[in-house]
Amino acid sequence: MAKKPVGRPRGRNGESGDRGAAILDVSERLFARHGYDGVTLRTVAREAGVDLALINYYFGPKQQLFDTVFQRRARILNDDRLKALNAARAESDPVPLEKIIEAYLRPLEMAQESEDQGWRNYCALLAYVNTSPVWGPVLMSRHFDAPMETFVEALSAVLPNTERADLYWCYHFMSGAMTLTFANTGRINAMSGGLCRSDDFQTAYDRMIPFVVAGFEQVCGRLGNR
Repeated sequence: MAKKPVGRPRGRNGESGDRGAAILDVSERLFARHGYDGVTLRTVAREAGVDLALINYYFGPKQQLFDTVFQRRARILNDDRLKALNAARAESDPVPLEKIIEAYLRPLEMAQESEDQGWRNYCALLAYVNTSPVWGPVLMSRHFDAPMETFVEALSAVLPNTERADLYWCYHFMSGAMTLTFANTGRINAMSGGLCRSDDFQTAYDRMIPFVVAGFEQVCGRLGNR
C-alpha cells in the first residue's frame, strides 16, 4: 500500500490554528502523558493560554473534552483505513488477507512517522485508552468498533468457513500487538541490546503485518480447516 501523510485534525471552525484546536492539542499532549485523572481543566487552560471558561464553552466538562480529543484523530484513522480497504477491494474481491491487515495497520505507521508531534501524542493516548478497563470499553467501542466491523466482514469473506469467534480473537491479539507498538515504550531497545528500536516504525510494521497474517491463517485457516 502506498504511503501518504496522515492529515491534521481541524479545529471547531475548520481552521487548524484557532483557539479550539490549540486547546485540543494541549489536552491531547497532557492526556497522553498523564492519563485522564492526571489532568485538570485548569492545567489545560494555563498551558493553552486561554481562560478556563473558554474550554467549557467549546468542549464542556473534562469527560466531554477527553472524548473530543480522542474522536478527532480517530475519524482520520478510520477514514484512511477504509479508503485503503476500498482501494484493495477495487483490485480484488474478496480482498486478500494480507491486504486487509495492511489496510488496517499501515495508517498507524503513518501516524507514528508523522512530523506532527500531535500524532505521536495521539498514539500514546490510544495505547492508554486501549489498555484501560475504564476507557477502553467506552471510547474504543464508540469511535472504532463500527469501522472495525467492516474489516471483520472482509476477513470473513476471505476466510469463509471460520467461526466468527475466531476472527474476533485474532483481532484481539492484533490489537494487542499494535497497541504495544504505538505505545513506543522503548522496552525492545533494552531487551534486544540495541538490535531493535521501538521508534523504528517502518521495520515494526513491516514485520507486524506478516506476523498477524500468519496468526489469522494458523487460527482460522484460509478455508477454515483446522
